[in-house]
Amino acid sequence: MGEAKRRRENERRAEAFSKPMKRARFNILTTGTRHSKTAFMCEEVSWWASEGDELLGLVARDTTDNDYLWMVLARDKIGRFRCASLRTDFRDPVHAEKKLRVEMMEIIEKGEIEEFGEQGDETNSPLDPFYIPPNLTDDKLHPYFRMLADEPGRAPARKVISELALWLAPKDPHFVREFQTTGFDQRLWELFLWAAFREFFLDVEQLEAPDFRCRSPLIDFTVEATTVAPSEGGALQEHPNPKTPEEREAFLRDYMPMKFGGPLTSKLEKANKAGQRYWEREESKGKPFAIAIADFHKMATEDELGPMTYTQSALWQYLYGSRVTWHFKEEQLIIDSHKIGEHEYNGKKIPSGFFDLPDAENVSAVIFSNAGTIAKFDRMGVAAGYGAPGYGYFRLGLKYNPDPKAVVGEAFKVDVSDPDYEEYWTQEIQVFHNPNAKHPLPFEALLGAAHHYFEDGQLQSLTPHDAVLSSFSMLIKYTDSEKSAAAKAKG
Repeated sequence: MGEAKRRRENERRAEAFSKPMKRARFNILTTGTRHSKTAFMCEEVSWWASEGDELLGLVARDTTDNDYLWMVLARDKIGRFRCASLRTDFRDPVHAEKKLRVEMMEIIEKGEIEEFGEQGDETNSPLDPFYIPPNLTDDKLHPYFRMLADEPGRAPARKVISELALWLAPKDPHFVREFQTTGFDQRLWELFLWAAFREFFLDVEQLEAPDFRCRSPLIDFTVEATTVAPSEGGALQEHPNPKTPEEREAFLRDYMPMKFGGPLTSKLEKANKAGQRYWEREESKGKPFAIAIADFHKMATEDELGPMTYTQSALWQYLYGSRVTWHFKEEQLIIDSHKIGEHEYNGKKIPSGFFDLPDAENVSAVIFSNAGTIAKFDRMGVAAGYGAPGYGYFRLGLKYNPDPKAVVGEAFKVDVSDPDYEEYWTQEIQVFHNPNAKHPLPFEALLGAAHHYFEDGQLQSLTPHDAVLSSFSMLIKYTDSEKSAAAKAKG
């Protein structure tokens, strides 16, 4: 057999050993793999996988030389997908894809996939966030963790969290226990943030404090993560539980700004044994420093959504010490800003305007999202093809409305299981920039987030077209008759 004929035969046989892969699935399995420089060097073209996803393949265009490369990724000893083989200098993507698939076939036929993936620098053992040690009784487990671990419909979130934890958890010996018990909300928030920062094409280093150092060829900054927790005493212990529009307005005007104020001012004042605040530590000196906050102060119930779906308006009021009102004049939307002096609830008062507090000039921005939840991890898993059989996943909410006269977001509803559905970690990220910042955080550092800033006394926003303001998910378990009806409707 001639060389050309042998090559063509190999390429034909190789088609049985790999298949095209959804970008969303590839992204979940490789969240920690890409380096920040790849955003400038490569344009990804196609994604491939062997049966069972034991090997992954990538074809990309080198943006410098305008030629193509392929890469084979395999799990290392810890279980993380990393580059194990690479070839460059292909003239077009078709040739690169053919050679990639032949390479994957040859690796599989050798039967040494585990050895192929070994990198030689693995220092940790694989960590399973869902392994419960025998001495940890059910009554010690967080109720959300029990739901996540036990419910069949939560399989997508379990898969995603298990993949992310391979990168995040080994660096922190306390991660798994806290995730399973008293620190569930905080740890889930950190997982979400890590995934979002990686999606922003940042190299993310876990620190003792602040929590993250984020770097790319264009930026170097640190982030401390915190959450709004339930009040166990004091003036805020009695939760308002607003029911009417008037009660909700009062709740967002005073109670929630005070709830956000607690953890934010705590981070502003916290120092280590040497007396250094977050921005004074070696990793943060002379760089932007941000605080990332999420609202977990009240659990959702079967009858009521968690307040986190709508509390972001209270956050920016507290940060900037300003409230807005709007009205129409001759069909033109007029927005007015009003200065706020303080917030008061149940006899307690705090000054408004976090960014105006002493030392707050060292906080470059406050990052917020209402999406660091189990539902988000479920949706990302379903979009990657990890949906649980017999379950439906639906999303309803409000997205950015580009109409200049709009005063509310645009309503949407989607079937997350739709093959064309796409979702990103960063879609709900909001960045509130400090007008007094000593080291401003460039907008480009978190490109794709919604950015808010004050200019000439007015709150301004730069919002991506696909930004989601708030949403909630419905998880539905189908009966046999419902599955048949759904199948007919799709057919």
